[in-house]
Parts: sequence; C-alpha cells; structure tokens
Amino acid sequence: MKFNRWPKRDPIKNYFPVPNEIYHLGLEAGEIAIYGYLLSIEDRKTYQCWPSYKTIGKAVRMSPNTMRKYVAALEEKGFISTEATMIRRKDGRPMNGSLLYTIRPIQAAVEMFYVRQFRKMEEDADRQRITEQQAKLPHRSPYEPLCAPLDKKSSPSSTHGQTGDIEPISEEGRRTNGFLPKPSEAVSGDEREAKEKAG
Repeated sequence: MKFNRWPKRDPIKNYFPVPNEIYHLGLEAGEIAIYGYLLSIEDRKTYQCWPSYKTIGKAVRMSPNTMRKYVAALEEKGFISTEATMIRRKDGRPMNGSLLYTIRPIQAAVEMFYVRQFRKMEEDADRQRITEQQAKLPHRSPYEPLCAPLDKKSSPSSTHGQTGDIEPISEEGRRTNGFLPKPSEAVSGDEREAKEKAG
C-alpha cells in the first residue's frame, strides 16, 4: 500500500477555513494569530468560544497584556465581539470567568475596514484643502509688530505745534521730587575737587 504524504484535508477534523480577507484588511501579525486560534476552537454552530488568556497565550506565544491589546483591536475592527462571563467557586461565591468570544461574519469586518478607509480619505482631503488655503493667505513675518503704529493725527508732536495733556514740571517741583538739588545743597566743581583733596 502506497503511503500518501499529503492526505485530504478535512475541515471538520484537523483543519479549519480562514477567510482570505484577513490578509487584505491591514491586520497585524499578532491579530492574525489570535483570530486564527479563535477560529480553530470555535463552536461551528454558535461561532463562540471562551478560552482563557493563559490558554491563548500558550498557543500563540504572547503575554496577557499583548493579547489584551490585540483582542481589543480585533473587536474594534469588527472581527470578534467579547462578553464577560461569571463563574462560581466551590464555595458558591461568584467570580469573573473567561471572556466569551463570538466570531463575527467577515463581511462586517470588511465593511468597517472600508468605512475607516473612506473616513481617512476625507480627513486627508480636508487637511490638504486647509493647507492650500493657508498657502494663499499673505505671508506675515513673525518679527512684524502685533500692534499697528499710531497715525500722525492721534500722536501729538511738538514739531506740528501740538501739545499733550501733560505739562512740564516747574523747577521748584523738580527740586521737591529729587530731580534738582536745592540751591543750598548745590556744590560747584571747584568746591568738589577741594573736598576730595582734603578728604
């Protein structure tokens, strides 16, 4: 009897079908690995399974934190949906169980993918339009003053015979405010030199 090295693949026993679309929807390698594992153990009638993170991690060689990230990404992209489950301990107390995974129809993930792509194209078009509008605006140097200079009508100038509301301080006023020394305190240059030589 001749040995057949390539036996017929039976999807019911040792093989399972994988949608071709998963390689065209921008999935990361970790997402494909987890999605494939969930497909391999799902109930073919209910499309559900509830493996623990430990079981999935052992199969795909990932840490629990990495798996949580990829599971959340698969759910956001419409490949799966998850539901929390509750179990009871031996003493009757309830506790959180493993997530219940439901493998969604691949058409739903494809539709969500195209919706995301269309939204991204709209955002890129809006960004391009804003950039073009900004390019058409007159260029303003960052060193230009923020305030416009006052015009000649509003700026009083002595050259045009205009005076402001402020009057000059009298000589007496300047003395009292410390601008000029009092006559008794004034010292001439000769007296200052004589004091410096004597001191």
